[in-house]
Amino acid sequence: MEESPRARPERIVLDTGVLVEYIVKRAPYRHKVVKLFSDADGGNVRLFMSPITLSETLYVASRIYEASSVLNPNEEALKYVEWLKVRISVARITEETAKRAGELKKELRIALPDCYVIASAELMGGSPLFRGVEREMEPVLDKLEELGVLFLDSI
Repeated sequence: MEESPRARPERIVLDTGVLVEYIVKRAPYRHKVVKLFSDADGGNVRLFMSPITLSETLYVASRIYEASSVLNPNEEALKYVEWLKVRISVARITEETAKRAGELKKELRIALPDCYVIASAELMGGSPLFRGVEREMEPVLDKLEELGVLFLDSI
């Protein structure tokens, strides 16, 4: 009897909001992000972020740590990003990714970093994951669903 090949783990490209949800201890979806990291550790899912998401996460984490009166907020934010890079692969931005992100920006009129998350996921055959529906996304929610966009509140 021949063994079936192991199923390829699902690929998920995370947006900044998802990554920030993890560091806010009382965040409403933190437990879902913790589970995602656990699933990734178990090999059930592969997590990715774009370089733009990495930059945004560094900035936002530093602001959160600063607001929380952490002694050296930038150093803590850098530590967090390094911790993330052990668990999450940084997707390459190719010319194809950049063009697709530009097309998405024209079509959807949402933030360019969000377009990079969607484009990266599309080109690697994965799913883009956002914390929640942002105000600018509401008018194009049907199109986002067609593109396979997922939100933490629905997973």
